[in-house]
Amino acid sequence: MDYRDSTKVTEFRKELRAWIANYRHTHDIDFSPSDFDSVRRWNRDLAAAGYVATSFPVQYGGRGLEPIFDAIVNLELASASAPPPPPIAHYAHSIADFGSEELKQRLLPGMLNCTEPWCQGFSEPSAGSDLASLKTSGVIEGDTILVNGQKIWTSGAMWATWCLLLARTEPGEPRHRGLSMMVVDLSSPGIDRRPITLSTGSAEFAEVFFDGVEVPVSNLVGARGQGWAVAMHMLSFERGPADMGWTGRYRRALEGARARLAERVQAGEAEATQLERLVRAGINLQVLEWQVQRTLATRSLNPGVQGSIDKLLATRVEQELYRVLADLRGADLVIKPSEDFNAYLYSRAQSIYGGSQQIQRNLVAQRVLGLPRL
Repeated sequence: MDYRDSTKVTEFRKELRAWIANYRHTHDIDFSPSDFDSVRRWNRDLAAAGYVATSFPVQYGGRGLEPIFDAIVNLELASASAPPPPPIAHYAHSIADFGSEELKQRLLPGMLNCTEPWCQGFSEPSAGSDLASLKTSGVIEGDTILVNGQKIWTSGAMWATWCLLLARTEPGEPRHRGLSMMVVDLSSPGIDRRPITLSTGSAEFAEVFFDGVEVPVSNLVGARGQGWAVAMHMLSFERGPADMGWTGRYRRALEGARARLAERVQAGEAEATQLERLVRAGINLQVLEWQVQRTLATRSLNPGVQGSIDKLLATRVEQELYRVLADLRGADLVIKPSEDFNAYLYSRAQSIYGGSQQIQRNLVAQRVLGLPRL
């Protein structure tokens, strides 16, 4: 395969790098993910410059470019140590691919220009990896859906305007067929949002309670009972290679670990096992980068079930890499907390969010390799 840039891609990279350099010169873009005001300002500026959802149609706020350009934005921002773009591709594609034309016209512009933040209402206290067991209900009466229930680990819910919510609307149907996806205005009466503070000190997650919340039937994304298909479509984007910036950030972390290990070698403090583990992490990162390139070349930004392979590889790299970094820091990792410490703590969740390791392996076994269910 030929992964060399086309002339168009080369010019796009040059244009983006110049914009990043100028923005860094005139703005402070180092912020915590929980610093909502800074995150929102960065997202809006990035969107105004045309670097959010570049592959979406112009009429909805995109640039109408090929999907590869979204991945290039992610990678270039990571390589420049700039904050990532907003993680909205899975929301946007769900609305664009399943929503009515009225929903597209009403919701996509605000989403893509980053003036209206979104969140995803999936997980519940008793329905995490087994998402189909969720209990949040949506009783449809005429033109209204009455929603009751609870969601948890909802990223960005404390400052979101809209929630893409998965609820049970067809209680008499088998569990996968009884779900519907809908857009909920989070300013609606009956919604209570409570922040969850993580081990890193961030409050980017929340639990959200719905008590008799009224949602228009016109806010359904897809047909009644089609929620599982919409949810799997969303997750395929969330697990896929659109966030190519993760590989760029892993590459930066790897270089930082190499430099720190070299210092320890000179000081006679390095351990052979640390070098071996760092080499292994570097090899696995190269495998991940090739897999992401292969996925982009063959399946665009939506890899389908193949995205589970990308997710498994990314989890292995992230956890290996940040564990080595933590060991190289030693006691200073805890005594003098830094971004390395937060990255290590966050890496432990990689094997859970977006579908646990066990779920990903089952998907690969059954739907990629064709192995039977046991």
